[in-house]
Amino acid sequence: MPNSEELIPQPTGDGSYTFISQEFGEAFHSHYGAKQESLLKFVVPTQLANLTHKPTLRILDVCYGLGYNTASALQTIWDVNPDCQVEVMALEINPLVPQAAIAQEIFATWDDQYIDILSQLAFEHQVETRRLKAKLMIDDARKSIQIVNRSDFLADAIFLDPFSPPQCPQLWTIEFIQQVALCLHSDGLLATYSCAAAVRVALLAASLAIGSTPPVGRRTPGTLAAHRKAIENATFSYLSFPPLPLSKAEQEHLLTRAAIPYRDPDLSDSAPAILMRRQQEQQTSSLEPTSRWRKRWYENIAL
Repeated sequence: MPNSEELIPQPTGDGSYTFISQEFGEAFHSHYGAKQESLLKFVVPTQLANLTHKPTLRILDVCYGLGYNTASALQTIWDVNPDCQVEVMALEINPLVPQAAIAQEIFATWDDQYIDILSQLAFEHQVETRRLKAKLMIDDARKSIQIVNRSDFLADAIFLDPFSPPQCPQLWTIEFIQQVALCLHSDGLLATYSCAAAVRVALLAASLAIGSTPPVGRRTPGTLAAHRKAIENATFSYLSFPPLPLSKAEQEHLLTRAAIPYRDPDLSDSAPAILMRRQQEQQTSSLEPTSRWRKRWYENIAL
């Protein structure tokens, strides 16, 4: 786990700042723009601006990080309806990340109300005001998600935002995503930046329907998911789902060895153990090699 001295603000394309994780060797956001990424990859796809008529909006932010996704969601909701009641459950393993974001004034250009909320979440791990009830759970998300599940918290929007599957496979497994899906309201939406076949197969295994979201700062799309029964029963009054149906190439991607999911039966294995388990399953699989699919569809683009 990095210490605060290693969390140095890095500028992104929209003028906002992010950090680089020494542990995972990845930035928390793309070079395109941290603020725009949170809005366009998570908040817009989950249609929160269209839901402010509901008595209470509930958000589950998986891998809170610096706090951009939660902040963008609150700003979007309250710009439409300043009196909307919001509940947030945010999961994060490293308390130093949101604290460093505040200490280094990452959100200096935001309205004071959001800085106050993010500051209180970072250092006190909970906020309760007239229109907001928020909690930041500091622990391994595999443990926290089970607590959220047992609390009967059902989210209208879930932001699934861990580091990439090869770097953080423990938060992309079939078992973890199943726990996340159990926290999704019957007509809620889950958004993630990933279009990895293994992730999409895990979402499908959790009885979710999936579609693509437009690319943001990269050539590949994200993924939006909803309960399959809600789609079949046409209970969505605010959204035509999916926004972008999977292309033929994306559908075929789910039939390759890349689609073999990450597995963590007891939600406790190390990342190397999870990676090794999947690698062994891929080596004995009769599915089409992903390289053959890639050559057929995208000579120079890796999905």
